[in-house]
Amino acid sequence: MVKKITIITVIMLFVVLAGAPLAAAKEKGCEGLPDHAALQAALAAARMDSNGGLNLDMWATVVNRDGIVCAVAFTGADRGDQWPGSRVISAQKANTANAFSLPGLALSTANLFSAVQPGGSLFGLQESNPVDTGVAYGGDAEQFGQPDDPMVGHRIGGVNVFGGGLALYGADGTLLGGIGVSGDTSCADHNIAWKTRDALGLDLVPAGVSATGDDNIIFDIASGVSAGGFGHPVCSADAQSIGEALPTSHPIGS
Repeated sequence: MVKKITIITVIMLFVVLAGAPLAAAKEKGCEGLPDHAALQAALAAARMDSNGGLNLDMWATVVNRDGIVCAVAFTGADRGDQWPGSRVISAQKANTANAFSLPGLALSTANLFSAVQPGGSLFGLQESNPVDTGVAYGGDAEQFGQPDDPMVGHRIGGVNVFGGGLALYGADGTLLGGIGVSGDTSCADHNIAWKTRDALGLDLVPAGVSATGDDNIIFDIASGVSAGGFGHPVCSADAQSIGEALPTSHPIGS
């Protein structure tokens, strides 16, 4: 009888511990944000579209308004089909887009590129809010990109200042957090992030610094200087064309 009780207790404890990251994420305010399955499906669909990049597999991370990681996913058959370093970069981008967007103004990571360059108005921003390395690199690598990724339920931190990070706004316009995508060129990352956010229905952006009044990538750098101060380098002609068309091909709030 004692042995049976012990075995049952151990099994129940294992089940509770296995579900701890997901429970922690829910308790810390991930309601209204995509879970692992939804994020993975939206990312996979966006990655398969034409994005003007190298046609590589991707990582994506979602954080809530407090910077807590809610979901991490990848495309491809298994982890390692993507650049391993892009897992943490995707988390940085999600954190950055959330951390530097407001209920009334969205800034994508692409919008920050020019301002953080030497002489820019936000020079040094990329050195602030460092990544929590224990969260970024802890845990079992076999869990990376799974529902129980070790980052889930923890605050990641980090600042990234090139394309691929976008703020997430709910159907009522509430700023819920951010999404970060990494694994291809920075311009393709932005395009994929935009399409992923669109598929998730979390793109009711109130205002932004782009010509279309949103947080789209801006290509206005000439001779190393951004005309409006929020420009991003061109990665390829295809990526630029696709990026500039996003407000029409995947309209905000559609």
